[in-house]
Amino acid sequence: MIRLYGRDLSRSEFEALGGVGRAAGVRSMVLSDGLERGIRMLEFRTGTGLRFTVLVDRAMDIADCEHAGRAIGWHSPTGFRSPCLHEYEGEGGLGWLRSFSGMMVTCGLDHTLFMYDAPAESYIYGPRRTAAHSLHGRVGTIPARLTGYGERWEGDRCFLWAEGIVRQAAVFGEHLELHRRIEAEVGTNEIRLTDEVVNRGFYRTPHMYCYHINVGHPVLDEGARYLAPIADVVWAAHADSYEAQGSGYRHLRGPQNDFHEQVWQHEMAADTNGEVPVALVNDRLGLGFMVTTRKEQFPCMYEWQNLQAGQYALGLEPSTHHVLGNAAARERGEMIWLTHGQSRRYDTRFTVLPDAGAVASAEARIASIAVQPDADYPALSNDFRPIGGRT
Repeated sequence: MIRLYGRDLSRSEFEALGGVGRAAGVRSMVLSDGLERGIRMLEFRTGTGLRFTVLVDRAMDIADCEHAGRAIGWHSPTGFRSPCLHEYEGEGGLGWLRSFSGMMVTCGLDHTLFMYDAPAESYIYGPRRTAAHSLHGRVGTIPARLTGYGERWEGDRCFLWAEGIVRQAAVFGEHLELHRRIEAEVGTNEIRLTDEVVNRGFYRTPHMYCYHINVGHPVLDEGARYLAPIADVVWAAHADSYEAQGSGYRHLRGPQNDFHEQVWQHEMAADTNGEVPVALVNDRLGLGFMVTTRKEQFPCMYEWQNLQAGQYALGLEPSTHHVLGNAAARERGEMIWLTHGQSRRYDTRFTVLPDAGAVASAEARIASIAVQPDADYPALSNDFRPIGGRT
């Protein structure tokens, strides 16, 4: 059944009232002006007030997200810049920051985090001794080949979906594909993301992966709270000036002038199903946003605070690797290496918490897994636990 407007509706009843396209649906459109000109986009509406858009020409990442007119996702001043204008290696590898916007930006497929020139001997090409990586990798500004989208019925349940393939490839280099499926059930406040990264080439190829999931105002506001099943607070980028900016990991401040980004890595506990839920909640509004990942897929989690006025955001960042980066992943034996046909799968859920009851339920679920530190500036362990199961 479809739960809408306080009623349970069968497919027949839903269609008698106007059906898909009126209250819910997925449709294709093209942005037509400014830096965003020419970008293909899909708009999803589930009928509950949840609306989000998918940028087909930017790795099928999620751009806008809102619920009942209340924004969830973050927009930066860059806008959703066309990949035609992107300069991957610009500004010493920081050119990525000129295209960084949206609720979700995918990082990878063979590199994440800061710039690094990686050994490239596995590509068997003498002139290319290293593979030059800019901030957070290439994939987020590569257009997808859209393989399908629409509505799917299972009895009296209706699912909105889209699928595409993003190819990152070079001669004498990597040939990786991201196969992405996005799905949302009509009558719900949840987005399901299923990714598979496949090595279609014949070189042994490194793989690193991270989601930069960015929440903005009004979920992020003075007094908003970060909720997570934290087993250990491992690291903070600002450890040498831990309290100088007056913003701890739990309670968020309003927009600040001259704020320098802050990043933590937390070691998360998982529930009995191997899931890790992390949320940002605004008690004043009774509104929140939760991201649920799988521990074996994303063993690491970062918290990114960008409380700078005009760029105000909080990032929830599940990652395949520690914040130590590419070189450390190789040295510690934690790099993921894919040979021809090998793949990695990632299953993630984004859930809007639309009222105080949903916020309380999410908080109780998270606390049942692990009770997070009750200090805003907990001691840092610097214990980067070994990540096993890598080849």
